[in-house]
Amino acid sequence: MPRPEAALLDPARYPFTTRTTTRFADVDPNRHLNNVALAAMMEDARVRFNVGLGLREAIQPNRPMVASFGIEYLSQGYFPDPVEVHVAVAETGRSSVTMIQLLTQNGRAVAFARSVIVCTDGERSAPLPEGFAARAIASWGLRG
Repeated sequence: MPRPEAALLDPARYPFTTRTTTRFADVDPNRHLNNVALAAMMEDARVRFNVGLGLREAIQPNRPMVASFGIEYLSQGYFPDPVEVHVAVAETGRSSVTMIQLLTQNGRAVAFARSVIVCTDGERSAPLPEGFAARAIASWGLRG
């Protein structure tokens, strides 16, 4: 995944932010936050965002499934300072929602991620409900 364009590194453009405490267990032998720990922080924020978005309720009886996840490490993060994860809907498809995330620490971009969440009936993709994509972009899309 290429480095994100500069405009995507502005936390003010994201409609959702959650703050996460770092743990000593998140530190690797190089004394910075481990890449696996950063991915878990992104996952937690993505799930919290999905709750705010009302994704699970909107697509019932279908369910969301992560189809792809890519992360770009931009700088090092450190314990014990907390991190903030900013989330937005980047685009929608017939059966998918693409989310982007920016993880920052002390105002500095640490990681950027892009996730594709697919609405599925358990066997194959299923269309998003009528009007859901437009509402998701209007309410939870990037600002500015």
